[in-house]
Amino acid sequence: MKAITQHAYGTVDMLAYADVPTPKPGPDEVMIRVHAAGVDPGVWHIMTGRPLIARAALGLRRPKETIRGWDVSGVVEAVGANVTRFVRGDEVFGTTGGSFAEYACAAESKFQPKPENLDFLEAATLPISGMTALTGLRDVGRVESGWNVLIIGASGGVGHLAVQLARHLGAHVTGVCSGDSAEFVTSLGAAKVIDYKRESLTGTYDYILDMAGNRPLPELRALLTPTGTLVVGGGEGGGPWLGGTGRTLRAQLGSPFVKHRLAGLISLPKPETLRDVAELATAGAWRPHIDRTFALPDAPAAIDYLITGHPKGKIALTIA
Repeated sequence: MKAITQHAYGTVDMLAYADVPTPKPGPDEVMIRVHAAGVDPGVWHIMTGRPLIARAALGLRRPKETIRGWDVSGVVEAVGANVTRFVRGDEVFGTTGGSFAEYACAAESKFQPKPENLDFLEAATLPISGMTALTGLRDVGRVESGWNVLIIGASGGVGHLAVQLARHLGAHVTGVCSGDSAEFVTSLGAAKVIDYKRESLTGTYDYILDMAGNRPLPELRALLTPTGTLVVGGGEGGGPWLGGTGRTLRAQLGSPFVKHRLAGLISLPKPETLRDVAELATAGAWRPHIDRTFALPDAPAAIDYLITGHPKGKIALTIA
């Protein structure tokens, strides 16, 4: 099969469109024919091996996973002997290492039935960003109806889903983005938009989700109510060793010593969270917006666009 492979950390020049063996499912695994794959910052982190601290898990000298990609949607091609939830022909979405390929395998717990109201491109871009937004607002932030909520990075992959979810939860949403994305963010349900290039952040909020930039924590805390919550996500920026996770750690460590609740957003894929993501999509609570699609051989261009193009919403690869 064809796949996007990588055998050394670096730029998109390290990626190759190559022939690799087609995987076979283990006893507890599902093999899917990939229809689409999502492109998110996690792909860039694995490709570059940044921040360096992440190499303890990704591979010290080179990526452990030689095929790039994570988010995926497709059709079940084969199942292992112990698989009970899926059969050949089922349409699914979820996460698997190596989704930038014509076929992919993962444990059946990594997949959910594809929501019927989403196409394969939309479904492929939802898992990681959807689970991150849901964890940040519901599980960590415990956002309630009537709250004033500020989403920084409101037009991005996680941010545009967070705006929709916050609105679904009954919150009054203010989105922070560039001026050319203001109409897009308003269409998602934001009652107000702040153009960070021209305006200062103002207002008072019960909850802030910061998925963009490296604003100092005291600056963000000044926008909170006395009992407000600040959740910091995003791993970009910062130094080579910790990257953006340094600010996340500072939020976690500083929370016990301030009146506000500060939390870092660490979202690990969980079957129950992916199930809830699917249910929210089926209920119409949110829908991924696809900014641009690329063919599988053009995955390097897709990653470049992710980092430099400031996409509105998500980027997808079409494969099948």
